[in-house]
Amino acid sequence: MQLECFRGADFSQVSARARKALGEDAMILHTRTVRDDGVPRVEVLAATTDTLEHVRERLQATALPTPLRRASGRPYVIALVGPTGAGKTTTAAKLAVRPGTFGIGRPGLLTIDTYRVGGMDQLATYAELANVPFDVVYDASEIGDAFSRLRDCDVIIVDTPGRSPNAADVTDRWRTLLDALKPDEVHLVLPATIRGDLALAAERAYRTSSSHVGATHVMLSKLDEVPGERGVTDLALSLALPTRWITDGQDVPADLAPAVPRLLRSLGLGVDADDAWTAA
Repeated sequence: MQLECFRGADFSQVSARARKALGEDAMILHTRTVRDDGVPRVEVLAATTDTLEHVRERLQATALPTPLRRASGRPYVIALVGPTGAGKTTTAAKLAVRPGTFGIGRPGLLTIDTYRVGGMDQLATYAELANVPFDVVYDASEIGDAFSRLRDCDVIIVDTPGRSPNAADVTDRWRTLLDALKPDEVHLVLPATIRGDLALAAERAYRTSSSHVGATHVMLSKLDEVPGERGVTDLALSLALPTRWITDGQDVPADLAPAVPRLLRSLGLGVDADDAWTAA
């Protein structure tokens, strides 16, 4: 993928430089006026014609199965993992509470974050207000009963503890419990403000290992806290995981959106999807 920035005295000069570097059919994505030592300059962000499709392919998650529920009757299980403060609990509530997130599929909430009482209470409150089934699992032996109580759900959103992946003693216990849940998808939730090196370290820590299931997707949260979103797309691409949703605020359930259209727009790449919510 080529995505480059060019500056010059006027637009025709800069666009000519872009076409020379990237080809005659180069796309101009962004244009703005900047100042270099007080002198006005034109800046353009340009890309090769295959950029849109290349970026989309790198980011796009496969569609959720239809129907969500397996032939055995087991619900589809989506788990959220990640560091403390990433917004996993609020995101779990958004996914479960927002109408149409899973089409006509009925969601349920389950938490294995029994270390933080406030998080359990927060999810329970959202679930009660939205009439979404909710359960708590403390031990692997309780999973069967929990799934039985959530038997009317087509998809179950699992909230996990916000513990450092390096806290081996605690982390190993809840990741073993997560393994027992056999999630179909594991979304690594990271705040958009995270440093790139820390994001890569988190991705490495949550990879599939011989002992535990690992992250299958990345979900960037708190996009409202970054001044510009182009870097957010670069972050998503660097993690080399598909992405299905992003979050951009604390409002439950409003601040949740399909990820790829939003990330492509941050690059100035036109996409067919509009701002209205569509199920992932």
